[in-house]
Amino acid sequence: MATTLFTQNTIALIWDFDKTLIPDYMQSPLFRRYGVDEAGFWEETNKLAEHYRKRGYHLSAEIAYLNHLLTYVLAGPMGGLNNKILFECGADIKFYPGLPAFFDLAKGFAREKPKYLEHDISIEHYVVSTGIAPMVRGSAIAPHVDGIWACEFIENPLQPGFLKQKELAIDAASEIAQIGMVIDNTTKTRAIFEINKGTNKNAAIEVNSKMAAEDRRIPIPNMIYIADGPSDVPSFSVVKNGGGRAYAVYNPDKQAEFEQNDRLLQSGRIHGYGPADYRASSSTAQWLRLHIHQICDRIVTDREAAVATKASKPPRHLNATPEEEAAKLAANTPKQANFLE
Repeated sequence: MATTLFTQNTIALIWDFDKTLIPDYMQSPLFRRYGVDEAGFWEETNKLAEHYRKRGYHLSAEIAYLNHLLTYVLAGPMGGLNNKILFECGADIKFYPGLPAFFDLAKGFAREKPKYLEHDISIEHYVVSTGIAPMVRGSAIAPHVDGIWACEFIENPLQPGFLKQKELAIDAASEIAQIGMVIDNTTKTRAIFEINKGTNKNAAIEVNSKMAAEDRRIPIPNMIYIADGPSDVPSFSVVKNGGGRAYAVYNPDKQAEFEQNDRLLQSGRIHGYGPADYRASSSTAQWLRLHIHQICDRIVTDREAAVATKASKPPRHLNATPEEEAAKLAANTPKQANFLE
């Protein structure tokens, strides 16, 4: 007998990382560790595409900084950089006020009403970032998230002929040498559909598999996407057009970011925006709580409607009202003849 795959009572909060959860770029602790001028690195990265174009090369802007990090490793300024060091640098990432405590606070929003508990509604947090995955995993936010999509590096690449070798030599002095995974502003949308379909929970499900809406683990209307600006427009659009919520945040100290978010709202890209302050009293925390409750209410309504539609009422004995009993008695009592008529 056919059955649905998931109960669809999970809400996903999907987070960008840089400038959304933290005021700076996550790579800042890495540059400090190696004594590399951060501003100089990003200036070089931003000009790479132009310089390579003059030489007849085409460079994807999204992977430029990853390639340039590898060049810094190969050339020496960041020699010896490996995934362990990236993980360690993640511990030095500084978050906006209220984090990471807000992640657990938000999960509690789905338990604030008896109906939410009755339907076992839960919240999951996901980070989808163009940053570096080992750094996110090493940060204070990692224990509070249910999944991380970000860029990965490979150490000690497998050499030609490795399939014919019985044993592979492992160099103890590991160093990143290749890009293993790229998450850019477009492929972030793929991560959204992986969360939507549940590929991260069931390896048998592929992201390109055709699935009916009722079989997807987290429907897009059960999603809230939180990010900081125009680079996230593809993800904002997927979630907003699919019936979910899109929310932008800005650094309260930067007027330009506030204006940027307002333009996103005026152009219909997002549902709302607020400061990157996640303390319980902040407008951002209150906006998220309100909309989490609205999603919870809709889940309750949908699930109760489904029960009413699919579960017919069993037959039962009916107790007549006193008025109905009197009417029944009158109907069954023989009339006496009136001889005066």
